[in-house]
Amino acid sequence: MPIIIGPIVQLQIHLGPLKVGEKGAKRYVTDPITVLERLRVSPDGVVGLHGGEEVLDAHHRAHTLRKNEDGMHGVSVGFTSHYRAMQQRFGEHMRVGCAGENLIVEASRRVEPAEVGAGFVILDSAGREKGRLVDLVVAHPCKPFTGFAHRDEAVPPGVFQESLQFLDGGTRGFYCTWAGQPAVLRLGDRLALA
Repeated sequence: MPIIIGPIVQLQIHLGPLKVGEKGAKRYVTDPITVLERLRVSPDGVVGLHGGEEVLDAHHRAHTLRKNEDGMHGVSVGFTSHYRAMQQRFGEHMRVGCAGENLIVEASRRVEPAEVGAGFVILDSAGREKGRLVDLVVAHPCKPFTGFAHRDEAVPPGVFQESLQFLDGGTRGFYCTWAGQPAVLRLGDRLALA
């Protein structure tokens, strides 16, 4: 029996890039993030489902931005416990989902990289397996996201470096690949350790 971390409490895609501006002066924005009630996942990535409309996530292999041509980072996962830690350190503007993960899972504790090596299993509300997320890698924080955490205000270089380290190690979530047949994920589906 897999160890359940918690239910999926938010599903989202981003319609475009979250980092905007010229190289060397990029800023992180959350406007392209769109919250939905259902997503279809496949080895190619995530498709948002809204009514009868289908919208590609920016990391889907078929998206024109070409952010995931190798298919290795088509799905991302974050945790409410990590957001609580970010809010405690940086403030309430670090709202759940602001890092752009596709799946936000309710978690009572920090989820560590060392425990997710075998990946995740997605279960429906009845406990049936929908599929697996494999090839997990830490979503390392970028400088624009760390600047966003600091409300785009200048901070001493040492403080900025400490913030980058704090946001690393899985705090900002994990990238992964969907293994198996395409499936529709809904709020309330559960994420478990594989």
